[in-house]
Amino acid sequence: MPYIPYTEEEKQLANSVDLAEFLRMRGEKLERAGREYKLIYSDGSGSHDSITIRGSTWFDHKNQVGGGAIKFMQYHYGMDFPTAVQELLGQRVTSLSSVPPKTSKQSEKHKDFRLPEANANMHRVFAYLIKQRFIVPEIITHFAKNHTLYEDKEHHNAVFVGVDENGVARQAHKRSTSTYGKSFRQTVEGSDTRYSFAHFGELGKLFVFEAPIDMLSYLTLYPQNWQKHSYIAMNGVYENAVLTALNGHSNLSEIVICTDNDVGGIDAADRLKDVLSDNNFENISRILPKNKDWNEDLKQLNGVEFLPAVVHMRKEKYYEKVSDLQYFICSPERLTDRISKTFENKQYQYLAEYALAASAFFINRKKENAMYEKLKCKLSAEYRAYADKGKMCSKQDDLKMIYQSVIKDLKHTRARTKEQIIHTAKSLYQLADCAVRCEVESEMSEPPFLHEESVQMNENVQFPKIGGR
Repeated sequence: MPYIPYTEEEKQLANSVDLAEFLRMRGEKLERAGREYKLIYSDGSGSHDSITIRGSTWFDHKNQVGGGAIKFMQYHYGMDFPTAVQELLGQRVTSLSSVPPKTSKQSEKHKDFRLPEANANMHRVFAYLIKQRFIVPEIITHFAKNHTLYEDKEHHNAVFVGVDENGVARQAHKRSTSTYGKSFRQTVEGSDTRYSFAHFGELGKLFVFEAPIDMLSYLTLYPQNWQKHSYIAMNGVYENAVLTALNGHSNLSEIVICTDNDVGGIDAADRLKDVLSDNNFENISRILPKNKDWNEDLKQLNGVEFLPAVVHMRKEKYYEKVSDLQYFICSPERLTDRISKTFENKQYQYLAEYALAASAFFINRKKENAMYEKLKCKLSAEYRAYADKGKMCSKQDDLKMIYQSVIKDLKHTRARTKEQIIHTAKSLYQLADCAVRCEVESEMSEPPFLHEESVQMNENVQFPKIGGR
């Protein structure tokens, strides 16, 4: 479509549209999930609910990506930027239900769920789980007798089965037993994601894992009275099966998140904790394997090569940058100038400091220093790396929008009401958060060799700060 010169206000308005209400009015199917909504859509592999929506933001748990309203229209419907903005501003009347998601395959039909045909024995599954994964035979036998673990006939995969409240198989996950080539993992078509491979005991504790082998490894490592507790594998990072289990078993009162000790597992744990809290489950704790996952711990215990834990660099860098923010007394008369100059010069760390100091000033000018430290703690506590997936350009766009809103707000010199003061403080806090995210992204996107080289070349150069401290 031809170029449309939208104003920054129009872009900001489009990106702040309530997505749930917008999509519902246009015929999309949504289901409530705590304070969020799930978008129900279909493609060739069946019906999906991996996209959650809250206000103007969304997140696709399957592909680990999310953002604002404009990005959703581009991502889910394949629209270009002008079309997405036009739709959100209500300048088009096309029903979005007639616009297929970019991932849909209209020629394919949903298949009914059927368990893969079982092999006459489980020799390969037993050999793989015992010799390669070091799972004890008693654990494997328990699930085999309950018909939730077996070997398929065609490819000799291990099949992990999820059953409903009546013991009827509703979901299955296949895992190759071959020790050569790339490992194969697949959820059987037609599976109901509300159910997954699990064990339910009489006590009130539920342990949550990413994959069935993680779960079996943990039971091998900690076998004492394991059958009295409950365990479930999410087959990735989906929370559907966990919520179904909690709602269907009234005895469960404590949740222990046991996802991997790597970037994906850490993000999954934070995301799951938020979803559980939104659904009024508060007794939540987290335990980490020593290495990348529980099976890697088993491998180390058995003296074979194992994968170590992986540090979540983005999360750690954000915490580091927030910790390094320095307090200074806010000068209201110079605030707009300082914020503008640091924004224009892309001095994100200083911009975050000015914005946070101003936020503390508006909240409690008599105790600015103490409030500043509280806001730093708040930034770290509220940061969610799983929702911080955008590239630098999108983060700069977010920063620009909140910056323009803050500058417009600060230019109002009239006396402010209490509500207006709170609004200003919140906007400045959001500006500080966006600035720290941009600072982290700029560091993470910089090649290590370039950073080292620049340090050597400029080790005696002093970079001036905007304004005085």
